Amino acid sequence: MSMPFLLVSFNQERAARLLTNYLNSQGIVAQYSFHGGEHAVQLLNESDKDVASDIASEFIQFPQDKKYQQAAWDSGQTVTLSDRNSGVSLNGMWQQLRDIPVTTSILLTCLLVYLLAMVGFFWPYKVLAIEPLPQLLENHQWWRLIGPALIHFSVLHIVFNLLWWWTLGGQIERLLGRTTLVMLFLFSALLSNIGQLLVSGENFGGLSGVVYALVGCVWWLGWLRPSWGLMMPKPLIGFLLVWLVVGYADILWVSMANTAHTVGLISGCFFAFILSRFTSKKG
Repeated sequence: MSMPFLLVSFNQERAARLLTNYLNSQGIVAQYSFHGGEHAVQLLNESDKDVASDIASEFIQFPQDKKYQQAAWDSGQTVTLSDRNSGVSLNGMWQQLRDIPVTTSILLTCLLVYLLAMVGFFWPYKVLAIEPLPQLLENHQWWRLIGPALIHFSVLHIVFNLLWWWTLGGQIERLLGRTTLVMLFLFSALLSNIGQLLVSGENFGGLSGVVYALVGCVWWLGWLRPSWGLMMPKPLIGFLLVWLVVGYADILWVSMANTAHTVGLISGCFFAFILSRFTSKKG
């Protein structure tokens, strides 16, 4: 008899049991176990790994889908995610916002800065805009090296970035913790902004450098540490990489911060590599 294969582990027992029930309902033999302070979902047949990984990835992004609870009912077990409502409600939305405070804080900050500009208050832009390095050496306003990540210039710009930030940032914060997401945000924003500044000057803004860092981090951790549960569908990765190349082709109607995107992607991959080597478990 082969040894159980670890698919993914969670900080909460209920999430692990919910996924285990659903996998079994799909004909994939899985079992719940608790070890090392984590709640694990294990496969009895490693040949099911690829299909189970896709299911786990979807579960992590949409844990409130009713089909998971239905599988629990069918198996004779009532399992719910801790303190979350499956329907759309103010309490459910508030709980989700509280569950990922770092993701929520950055999202709301970007929205606030953008909305203030829309009604004529541009002082946040002036305070956050990056400046040439010689000028920063004189005034010591080092927050400006991070500031451009919070500035957006159009509805399409901010919606695109915040949707990816909410999806990927929330996934990282839930599974790896707040500190990890804060470190990744600061690391990638700093490097991508400095790179864009040195190549193209100070007239830029947007969270997309950080978003590409999230893509790189989730992509590489899904490959290096699949048991951590961070996964991203390959078609989406392909789309974002093609979008990166299209930016360099300069055929779009908007000007893109290509250097920030590229540096962000590389920094996210590097961050994932370091994390996978020096972090023994999620936290």
